[in-house]
Amino acid sequence: MKEHTALGGQLIREIALVKIGLTGLPSESAVKYPSELSSGMRRRAGLARAIALDPELLFLDEPTAGLDPISAGGLDELIERLKARLGLTIVMVTHDLDALWRLADRVAVLGEGRIVAVGTMAELARSKEPLVRAFSKREAAGR
Repeated sequence: MKEHTALGGQLIREIALVKIGLTGLPSESAVKYPSELSSGMRRRAGLARAIALDPELLFLDEPTAGLDPISAGGLDELIERLKARLGLTIVMVTHDLDALWRLADRVAVLGEGRIVAVGTMAELARSKEPLVRAFSKREAAGR
């Protein structure tokens, strides 16, 4: 915010604390180093940074990768809440079918260097496209 706005230091601190609070982190996490935070807390801190300047569009790349199922579910809940509260449009790259079912309005499946299917998760679940079916089966087996 110091680099991209003309806001004063106190206001920047206040906005930062609001954004940190929106992600469910305690305010004292604002002064911690990344190494002092759990991986789930680091993801939340990253989201707080991403929403700091009130974007309309948010890009997420494998937001739940490496998290245990409970932490991943909590992060999905947070993303869903932020999307609704802030009116965000989110473009997300993920292999997490649970996240797609919960969060996605529309999904594009990539395979062989191209988009092989686009639709809602319900539409894709009924797809006859071999790459879409293979992805669904592989993911279902991994759960």
